[in-house]
Amino acid sequence: MAQIERGLDALFGKDAAADESAPQERGDAYDESEAIDRLRDLASEAPVVRLVNTIIQRAIEARASDIHVEPASGRLRIRYRIDGVLKESESPPSRSAAAVVSRIKLMAKMNIAERRLPQDGRVHIRVQGTPIDLRVSTVPTIDGESVVLRILDQERAALELTALGFDETSGAALRRIIELPHGIVLVTGPTGSGKTTTLYALLRLLSSQERKILTIEDPVEYQLDGINQIQVKPQIGLDFPSALRSIVRQDPDVIMVGEMRDLETARIAVQSALTGHLVLSTLHTNDAGSSVTRLLDMGVEDYLVTSSVNAIVAQRLVRKLCPACRSPFAPPQALIDRLSLDAIATGPVELFTAEGCEACDGTGYRGRTVIAEVLALSDALRRAILEHKDGKELERLGVAQGMSTMKIDGLRKALAGVTTIDEIARVTLV
Repeated sequence: MAQIERGLDALFGKDAAADESAPQERGDAYDESEAIDRLRDLASEAPVVRLVNTIIQRAIEARASDIHVEPASGRLRIRYRIDGVLKESESPPSRSAAAVVSRIKLMAKMNIAERRLPQDGRVHIRVQGTPIDLRVSTVPTIDGESVVLRILDQERAALELTALGFDETSGAALRRIIELPHGIVLVTGPTGSGKTTTLYALLRLLSSQERKILTIEDPVEYQLDGINQIQVKPQIGLDFPSALRSIVRQDPDVIMVGEMRDLETARIAVQSALTGHLVLSTLHTNDAGSSVTRLLDMGVEDYLVTSSVNAIVAQRLVRKLCPACRSPFAPPQALIDRLSLDAIATGPVELFTAEGCEACDGTGYRGRTVIAEVLALSDALRRAILEHKDGKELERLGVAQGMSTMKIDGLRKALAGVTTIDEIARVTLV
């Protein structure tokens, strides 16, 4: 066999197979490069540019928070998230899918040749004279690349506690808590519950010439004057723990950490709070009481939790009734008894329904507001944490010291005609 191989090598040359395949490989590379160039040219053509601009403009006019561009079998689906609910729009032809996605990726300075891996980018544009930031995310699916654009309108953002929906009691409690010289304030809730916006509102209250404020975010959603904001970049080693370790040496008064994702970040945040810094951060839990359990499960010692955490805010976003078409009604007695509405109402029990009109595009809702609970840690709560009481017991102690739960806050807003019982039931265990 060895003699035959040597003979073939002498007759045809040792690298014959490699030489045969080389032109094919160069051709494949050329074809791929040519396809990318064609896609780039197509994405830059006027009809595609106009189509993408129209999609973005319609979303902004509809007050959407997100644009979903989703390739589906035989069509390109466009959906807008308006007041937290997705609404489908007119779909462009399916043959334009690759060009539309490529146009968005070009705007966000992404790699249009990479279609197998998720990518993130950002777009700065002006729509009718208003500066708009778009946060772009792509993921590959079996039908093509799915794209989501988060719309960040600096001028439309309400970065003030009352405008967000915090009532006088919870707003006053938060203002009092953030004036403490050190400690941790946590804002909890699921994705899309407005946690970061609440943190920005707190930072605006804290911002002054006498304070140095540093933030670590992923991503930076709104740029705030007078505040040093750091964008996390894990690909170069700039993650939450490493950035947090560095900024502690920057002599800050206030530190905002976008999210406590792991034990290392939580421990550095706790140490920062114990060494004289006010730390604001978010956590993914269902309510204020279970946030303590979450920290303990992450591995933070109970005595560190009790000595560093000042307060926990849990919140959700609910749609607000359209003031032009909301309709009052007297709820049945069974509903009043089941929800104890008569104990919450300050007068006759009255609720409202969402009728729908031209002003709200027939939905009955326009805008969103916060329902929240603020759990300030007292001595009784700290003792309960050291005894490893569960979240429900911590909530009971919080209510005993004057805390309004999210459910109660939501029911009060429903009685005031701000929202509906259906909306409260959609986001809480009513």
